Amino acid sequence: MNEHVNFSSSRLSTDKPLSIAILAMGGQGGGVLADWIVGLAEEQGWMAQTTSVPGVAQRTGATIYYIEMLPALDGHAPIFSLMPTPGDVDVVMAAELMEAGRSVLRGIVTPDKTVLIASTHRSFAVSEKQTPGDGIGNPEVVVEATDFAAKRTIAFDMETLAIKNGSVISSSMFGALAASGSLPFPKEAFEATIRAGGKGIEASLRAFNASFERASGKPNEALSATPYKRLEGLPETAGHPDLDRLVNRIRAEFPEAAWPLLFAGVKKLTDFQDPAYAGEYLDRVAVLHALDRKAGGVDKGFAFTVQAAKYVAVAMAYDDVIRVADLKVRASRFDRVRKEVGAKDDQIVYMTEYMHPRMDEVCGTLPKGLGLWIENRPSLFKALDRMVNKGRRVQTGTLFWFLGLYFVSGLRKGRRGTLRHAREVEHREAWLSTATGLLSSNYDLAVEVLNNRRLVKGYSDTHARGLSKFDRVMSALSMLRDREDGAAWMRRLRQAALLDENGVALDGALKTVGTL
Repeated sequence: MNEHVNFSSSRLSTDKPLSIAILAMGGQGGGVLADWIVGLAEEQGWMAQTTSVPGVAQRTGATIYYIEMLPALDGHAPIFSLMPTPGDVDVVMAAELMEAGRSVLRGIVTPDKTVLIASTHRSFAVSEKQTPGDGIGNPEVVVEATDFAAKRTIAFDMETLAIKNGSVISSSMFGALAASGSLPFPKEAFEATIRAGGKGIEASLRAFNASFERASGKPNEALSATPYKRLEGLPETAGHPDLDRLVNRIRAEFPEAAWPLLFAGVKKLTDFQDPAYAGEYLDRVAVLHALDRKAGGVDKGFAFTVQAAKYVAVAMAYDDVIRVADLKVRASRFDRVRKEVGAKDDQIVYMTEYMHPRMDEVCGTLPKGLGLWIENRPSLFKALDRMVNKGRRVQTGTLFWFLGLYFVSGLRKGRRGTLRHAREVEHREAWLSTATGLLSSNYDLAVEVLNNRRLVKGYSDTHARGLSKFDRVMSALSMLRDREDGAAWMRRLRQAALLDENGVALDGALKTVGTL
């Protein structure tokens, strides 16, 4: 990490403007931060100008706010630039880690000049989210690049710090800027600028001061390429008699290594359906745990039970039309979207969803007998599919569409009787039967078979592609069950299946297994 260099010793001349580039996404207060910096400079007798160039929507680029400032010289107004020039920016402020990386790629961060102030939290890009497996960019690569490219780096999670203090990231970034010494203004001047804003002053000052202290004491934090798994510990009470009974079952019947995942599974399935459904989940895992213990799982740390706790919950909380409708009409979702877009209390926000239902989903939502009756009549199925299979833009904030989705979400009470549920149960039991059949002969391979459930996700076309990949990976089981390295090869096949949507890498991996 480069050493601290005071502004006063590094800028002996003020004939050249001091330049600051801010890279921020919508809702992060980049415009507010830019206005604060300009207001601060003008209050100190400097002349300043800010411009902005909007980025592309859907997290493929941030807005760049560019500020230049210079002390007034003999009453003459300077001519400022409208855009940052690569190799000539004094301070770069990135409101997200990958935006810091992009600033390096753009050339606006240079080792002889630029102080880089960046938040290390992540807002994932579309390209990261659409990867079937783990498409998240490696933060360690960005940190290495910024340490090399910048004169000095201040990087920590400014988003979390701001939220803890009831503010937004612009306040904590302003505090880090004050602590960096990049501007020749005292801390009190920064605070006065926030007070002049008129709204959310106390929360902004709390975040500002917390960030100032953090940047002054420990300006950087270590990052890992492996995301930290945040699982709650098993509580003494869940606050409801039905849930307390489930918590007590976990504590009494299962190994401690599985407690966090079992508790997460109980919460997920209670939210998905009801406490009774979560009880069914514990019943099923209890049977698997008994088989695990019989197969000598205690010497393996009950790895089979631990993975069963995770993936049985995933299998039981499948994505169906009822679940999607339920998530779309939740009050918490409307509140979250309003917060993300920065809507004011007197503003109306409409969300437009793109939905493309197929008759397959409709039949899956119907009672099992009726759904099968329609599917077994191809001409009727095709006729109904022509009516249903259309793209629709749904405004969930309108009364018509909200009530429609709300009605569909209410079908959860009859979910256990639907065709989709029957098929999920059938597939789940076949998968678990295959895994338990391997326990006594190849324990590690049995664990990997459980892990293969990761391939099945989503609904509609996404779910169909996932099932196809799952089946293709499982098709290699007959070639691997008697091999000592069978578990390792099964893991490689799953990783290959997660590399691309079309399964090209999986094709190659299966051919390799076929030659063993």
